Amino acid sequence: MLIRSGDVLRLSRAASVQFVRPITVRVIRVLTDWHTYDGWVWIDAYVLDAAGDAVSRRTLFLKPAGVEPLKAPALRPAVRRPVPRKVPTS
Repeated sequence: MLIRSGDVLRLSRAASVQFVRPITVRVIRVLTDWHTYDGWVWIDAYVLDAAGDAVSRRTLFLKPAGVEPLKAPALRPAVRRPVPRKVPTS
């Protein structure tokens, strides 16, 4: 599998033994200038929670053949919150 920026992936033991419990990540970039074993890659990624929000940033070493591609979660619209205004006192 070709991994690219923006991909949402499920990483389990099939991707690397470090993933005892599977995690979901969104790829920031593939570190192509880092040397690896054949069939392995380094990536920078955000770890996602159940709501699809980034909770931490990690650099990971994995086998692309063992990752499970997921559909990217839909982006939620930003919520605008009113800013309280100070009333001038006389």
